[in-house]
Amino acid sequence: MCVNFWAAYVPCEAQHRDAVQLTLEQIDVIKRLTDRYAPQLTTCTSAQDIVTRQDSALRGQIASLVRHNISNESIRHKRAKDIIEAHKNQQLCSLTGVEGGHSLGGSLAVLRTLYAIGVRYMTLTSTCHTPWADSSYADAPTFNVKHGGLTIFGKKAKRKIYKRFTRFLHIRHEKVRLLSNSPSGSKMSNSMEKAISSTSNDVAAVAVAAANSVPSPKTSKRRSRSSARYADVETTRQHKKIALLSIPNTIKLSMLNSGLLSFEKIKLEARDENNSLSKTIPNKPIDTRHFIKLCELRRKFPVLYKLEFQTAAKIETNTCRHAMKKNNQIKNQNPRCIPYDYNRVVLKKIPGTPDSDYVNASYVDSLLKPNAYIVTQGPVEDTVNAFWRMVWQENVSAIIMLTKTFDFAKVMCVQYWPPNMEVHETYGDININIVREEQLANFQIRTFRLYKVKDDNPEEVTDERLILQFHYTEWYSHSCPFSNALLEFRRRVRLVVGSTVSEDDTRGPMLVHCSDGGGRSGVYLSIDANLELSEEEECFNVFGYLKKLKQSRKGLVENVDQYKFVYDTLEEHVVCGKTWFPVSELSDRLKAKARRNSSTKMNEYQMEYDKICKQTPRFTIGDCAGGHRADNREKNRDVLCVPPDNFRPYLTSFQGNAFTDYINSVFVDGYTKPREYIVTEWPLKHTLGEFWSLVYDQECSAVVVLCQPPTNSQQFPSFWPMKSKLEKYGPVFSVHYAGAKNYTNIKQWEFKINKKIVSLTEMMAGVKAPTRTVQLFQLTCWPMGHKVPTSTNSLVYLMNMVEMWRARTDYGPVCVVSPDGRSRCGVYCAANACIEQVIQHGEVDVFQAVKTVRRHRPQLVENMTEYKYCYDLVLHYVLHFLNKNE
Repeated sequence: MCVNFWAAYVPCEAQHRDAVQLTLEQIDVIKRLTDRYAPQLTTCTSAQDIVTRQDSALRGQIASLVRHNISNESIRHKRAKDIIEAHKNQQLCSLTGVEGGHSLGGSLAVLRTLYAIGVRYMTLTSTCHTPWADSSYADAPTFNVKHGGLTIFGKKAKRKIYKRFTRFLHIRHEKVRLLSNSPSGSKMSNSMEKAISSTSNDVAAVAVAAANSVPSPKTSKRRSRSSARYADVETTRQHKKIALLSIPNTIKLSMLNSGLLSFEKIKLEARDENNSLSKTIPNKPIDTRHFIKLCELRRKFPVLYKLEFQTAAKIETNTCRHAMKKNNQIKNQNPRCIPYDYNRVVLKKIPGTPDSDYVNASYVDSLLKPNAYIVTQGPVEDTVNAFWRMVWQENVSAIIMLTKTFDFAKVMCVQYWPPNMEVHETYGDININIVREEQLANFQIRTFRLYKVKDDNPEEVTDERLILQFHYTEWYSHSCPFSNALLEFRRRVRLVVGSTVSEDDTRGPMLVHCSDGGGRSGVYLSIDANLELSEEEECFNVFGYLKKLKQSRKGLVENVDQYKFVYDTLEEHVVCGKTWFPVSELSDRLKAKARRNSSTKMNEYQMEYDKICKQTPRFTIGDCAGGHRADNREKNRDVLCVPPDNFRPYLTSFQGNAFTDYINSVFVDGYTKPREYIVTEWPLKHTLGEFWSLVYDQECSAVVVLCQPPTNSQQFPSFWPMKSKLEKYGPVFSVHYAGAKNYTNIKQWEFKINKKIVSLTEMMAGVKAPTRTVQLFQLTCWPMGHKVPTSTNSLVYLMNMVEMWRARTDYGPVCVVSPDGRSRCGVYCAANACIEQVIQHGEVDVFQAVKTVRRHRPQLVENMTEYKYCYDLVLHYVLHFLNKNE
């Protein structure tokens, strides 16, 4: 009896990525060669695999460049059950391995990938040294090694692996040793042992459980290692088998997370109400007090999101005959997001127009009220009139729009309202004009006036009504927004629509739409309905409502990431709670926040800041790749404070081939406008040109400098004209002094920035660079090394001066400069946002303002002193500036 052993070889010198690529290329070549020249080979993974698949036509899937014959005696010594069973069925056995495993074994993801494509063996070369094993004396006499084979650490880890199997699966120690024997009989590599044992305890059991059954002898007698192993192989059918159903849930979830257990099998199992795994899926509302633990479990086992999502997706669907009619198909943006027949919105028919009763819209229940929502697609050119007919007919209480009209150069939804407040537009028999518009950072609120007029007298209004549109503008297609921004959006909606259900409410449902009435609409409904339920009954029913959505309309909550976002947003609502309060309560609230809690030994300021720090996102080096490039690395004062590529401004002015598009700066949202501030560090000597390129390219209206370094400082060079009328910065930009004023603790300059065109392409196109005017404000009462300024009044006065200047210049962004680009800037941005909220809505919410400024740069508002000072700034503004003439 013989076996064909195939191995892909990875040189020890190969780096990790090169090693993976080399391995996959070899396996692909081997697979094609084997399929063509050795189709009789059978890939072996376990004895159970061979026993249950008797088809002699089973093809080998992976082969190799090296071929060996293994003797019968060798197989007996290695206990290769797969080979024996294959031989009984007159099959040849194909075994797959990778030689040189230490270059691959550091990544569990790589090992899982190799396992998925058929690799069942990995070994170290004889001269490899790892924390797990040393080469032997005989193979590598020139190496200074203490022993060969497994190190002391490796032996302990190996025993730990065995111990885990024994504890979780109650398998005899000898039987567990099968794990460390690959199908070819060679020992599992040290790298793979490290990868397995470095995961959670539950994952250690996967290799045994993945085969669905593990032999366990009836007798507890232990045999010696030198004794023959055929007896165990021949009595395999008599052994008791451990079924998948008997494995604890935590082990199953770990197996799913690691990719070593079939998701389809578990998913079907979870749908069985009598099965233990179904208990991990909540089948009833969860009390808000226990919801955080539920979310923690899902963070530990992210596969639960997928399990719940796909379990709900298998719910039986309904018919869509009306949506699939030929006349109606052109009215649908996305054929995967169409209404079911039983709950579609039926319009009043227009005489002589076939299928005029159809609109792509569905009634959807909340968790407390039937038909609480109408979900529809964003109107297209042919369906705008039908959209407004539906709004009028259903007496819609509010329109919730969750998409941009343009997204990535694609029309997501036509603008179905007038372009400005002066224009009146007519859609069918409904006339519309805008009464009021309000802009906030992430959404806009518009008040529409809908009215009908007599046919014979257009000046006479027969019926009219007002309706509000809430337009969320920062939710891009196939993505998720920021949780706190969406919660604030929902709060504004509920202030208008109402947060409680009343039986005598005559208003119709809320109309919710994104581009196609699918994923984003479903996410908003899930959040809104669950928050409504928590306000009434103090519980959430996320999974239950997902099932309801899947029965109500196709495409609602379109993927697992969106479903996870629902959990994250609801968790943030529970953790943070209500953080805003009326400005009239400010003084009393601050006194209460200063009191220390007797149980936690912390005051409210400290507890709030602790929550913010725990919820602040952390960016990886990959997220900030631009700042870590070799040609940009010297442009950072601190390599630990680098902007993420998604939120940094890109320089667009060409200054020469030696310049890049990078400067260490980041966008920060304000209260009324997105990207209202640009936070940056004091420029270095070699980045002065980049700084003025930033101001010019982003059309900044003002530059705010929150420090005053020593004169002629080498560390902080001057970057604006101080003595002369003109200074040149870099090869392109020249800054002209236009005027200056001095106030108490504040200096103000006005500059004109000229740009020289040096790009040949721009010169040939006749591009002219306009002159831009910018004002620079410097606060002189914030000494270097101090955490807060010496005069709060001066800082608040500076904020007012900047806003008055911006009002004259069409509100361009403000460039905020501090010595390191992290301290001081967060205080300025957060306090400004709070003051705008006080002016516009009479509310104070420092907590959310600080969370917002830390989204893109976690180092902003970097200590408790700065956080508390934000409250002090708002209080000072309310007491000395609010409702007072300047």
